[in-house]
Amino acid sequence: MKAKKESPAFIQTSLAAAICLGLERGKFLRGAKTTCLNLLLTYNNGCAASCAYCGLNGKRALDIDKTFIRVKWPTYSLEEVLNRLENNKHPFKRMCMSMITHRQALEDTCTIISNFKNKVNMPVSALISPTVMNGRDDLYKLKAAGTDHVGIAIDAATPEIFDRYRGSGTGGPHRWDKYWQTLAEALDVFGAKKAGVHLIVGLGETEKEMVATIARANRMGAPTHLFSFYPEPGSLLANHPQPPIPQYRRVQLARYLINEDIITEEALSFTPEGQIADFGINIEPYIAHGLAFMTSGCPGEDGLVACNRPFANERVSQPLRNYPFLPEPPDIEIVSQQLDDGTSVHA
Repeated sequence: MKAKKESPAFIQTSLAAAICLGLERGKFLRGAKTTCLNLLLTYNNGCAASCAYCGLNGKRALDIDKTFIRVKWPTYSLEEVLNRLENNKHPFKRMCMSMITHRQALEDTCTIISNFKNKVNMPVSALISPTVMNGRDDLYKLKAAGTDHVGIAIDAATPEIFDRYRGSGTGGPHRWDKYWQTLAEALDVFGAKKAGVHLIVGLGETEKEMVATIARANRMGAPTHLFSFYPEPGSLLANHPQPPIPQYRRVQLARYLINEDIITEEALSFTPEGQIADFGINIEPYIAHGLAFMTSGCPGEDGLVACNRPFANERVSQPLRNYPFLPEPPDIEIVSQQLDDGTSVHA
């Protein structure tokens, strides 16, 4: 009988991480290697959730290991990954262990993180599934295992969109209130700025709604990690369009300004359709330094973003939506043009 390749003995890695470990072949555009080792739990019976946009959706028309966040996630033994980390040079500044919605997820995540921390001196994040978590006790278990940051993928900007694509609309188990409750508990356990929120732009929300959700998380003490929707082949939203780049750029800039406490939500003004019309300040300096348009994620020990997820939002042949490196002057010129689509966004 063929042995089951399941967690905690086996894990999936992002393709970018596998390349940096020397387990897969490939090159990075402009040398943008991943600085976060992204790992993912894996089980033969997959994820119990049915999120409409997710490559791990058990109802997806394709095999679950084909793609997730645009690329394939190959499976390796945890032992092999740890050996590679111990015996080879690598670019990683952080490891992120991602749960799926599975009854064994918490226990196996703690086991993997404990084994990892026993062998590798590196900060660890856990991207958790609140649906299988039981309050602060489970969060303390993650912390005891060696986790110093957690991420919570709320993804949708409104309760209606959340329920449509993650809850009752797809027969899924996730609940909006449970996710926000877990965020509040995680901030209590790990501290301010050490529990972050994933949000996906382009699921049907207005910019005003997305800004309100970013501001809500920021008031709680949680930074936002922003994604641009990408249609996973075979998912329920395979034919759903990506958000226009000007929309994504405006939300990126608003996220940065709010998360850095440069402005509050009240500084922005919006069109009747909910599009950002004005940021309330001179935004030119913040466009020029480019930080707003980089990938947002958990930091490394140097305080800079470690989870840079190269090209997870677009193909390398498309315009970059999240820069995995500091944008250079030609990049800033492109970003400025993308922002300047006829909307008055300059104070």
